[in-house]
Amino acid sequence: MEWMILPLKRYAQFNGRSRRKEFWMWVLFQVLVGFALGILDAMLGLGGHATGTTVAAPGNVGAYGNLRGGILSNIFSLAVLVPNIAVSVRRMHDTNRSGWWILLPMVPLVIAFAATLGGAASGNMAVTLVGGVAALAGFVCAILVLVWYCTAGTIGPNRFGNDPKSDIPADLARTFE
Repeated sequence: MEWMILPLKRYAQFNGRSRRKEFWMWVLFQVLVGFALGILDAMLGLGGHATGTTVAAPGNVGAYGNLRGGILSNIFSLAVLVPNIAVSVRRMHDTNRSGWWILLPMVPLVIAFAATLGGAASGNMAVTLVGGVAALAGFVCAILVLVWYCTAGTIGPNRFGNDPKSDIPADLARTFE
C-alpha cells in the first residue's frame, strides 16, 4: 500500500526518480479507485453509467460491460492529475530521459486532429489521409513511451538524481525482500 500512495506524498515533485514499482502500483491504485468510484457514481445517480451485456448467440459466448464515471470519478481524476504527471516525469528520469518525453504521443495526435478537422471541412481526402497517418504515428509513440515506462531504470546515479533502489529506507526494503 505504501507504494500505491507514494506519488500522493510526492504530489508535485517533478525532480528526482521513481522506480517501476512506484509507477505501476500508482497506476493500479488509480484503476481500483476509479473503478470503485465509477460504480459508486452509477449507484448514487451522480452521472455515472454502468451497463452489462451478455451475448448468447449460438456459437458466440461473451460478455462485456461499460463503466463510465460521473462526478466523483471526475473529481478524483482532477485531483490526481498533478501526481500523475509528476510520477510519469520521475519515471522518465529514472530511465535517464527528460520528462518532456511523456508528451511525445501528443505531437502527432494534435497534427492528426488538426488534419482530420481540416480534411473534413474542406472535403480533401489527402489531408484526411495525413491525419490518419499522424494518428498511427501517435499510437506508435504511445507504445514507445509505454516501453520506456516498463524499462528498468539506470543503475546508480544519473543526471536526475540517485538510484531510487539505493534510497529505500531499511524497514521498507526488508518488507519487500
